[in-house]
Amino acid sequence: MTEVATVRHFSIQNMDAVEWLRSLPSASVDLMITDPAYESLEKHRKVGTTTRLKNSKASSNKWFDIFHNARFPELFEEVYRVLKKNAHLYVMCDAETMFAIKPMGEEAGFKFWKPVIWDKVAIGMGYHYRARCERILFFEKGKRKLQDLGMPDVLAVMRVNDAATTEKPVELLEMLVLQSSSTGQVVADCFSGSAATGVAAIKNGRHFIGTDTCEEAVDIGTERLRHDA
Repeated sequence: MTEVATVRHFSIQNMDAVEWLRSLPSASVDLMITDPAYESLEKHRKVGTTTRLKNSKASSNKWFDIFHNARFPELFEEVYRVLKKNAHLYVMCDAETMFAIKPMGEEAGFKFWKPVIWDKVAIGMGYHYRARCERILFFEKGKRKLQDLGMPDVLAVMRVNDAATTEKPVELLEMLVLQSSSTGQVVADCFSGSAATGVAAIKNGRHFIGTDTCEEAVDIGTERLRHDA
């Protein structure tokens, strides 16, 4: 996998996140940024207050299966193994999932620094106090200095409105890539979706490897990276 990333600059597989991580060599990744389809999304599916979780051409509901909280311990264990000695991990989630998985990351060996807040600028999904922000859990393996120590913990970037509705803006992901990796290093995403993290990595001279369980997402992400790489 690392040779693929070195030669071709990017690679996206159609595999389960944990199984894909198990296929990677230990200490082969410099930075992990990922956005699991967290368990509390099921509540939004049942309430039906958002187009994000409806089955239609305008939504991404068919793009993901829920990744249940019970699987996070094995996910964190494998991410810890594949990350190099001094590296960062960013996990995007909502407030409910944050409370559930933060101690799981610590149990795997990560130091938890804080939740970075992504301010989406525009109101999003929800039922009571509709969401305008999302949490990005900031973990560290070993010790790695951020590139810009003056960056605030609230990142205001307009959400994506004209693509897969679960997609994160490339501008937001570029901030994390630049903060926590260097040119030529390997950035990974084990829930790669339409490969926005990959675009952020490639645009800034990094290599990218990723995986997604949805074949359509893998095809779209791969084509996107071929175009942007």
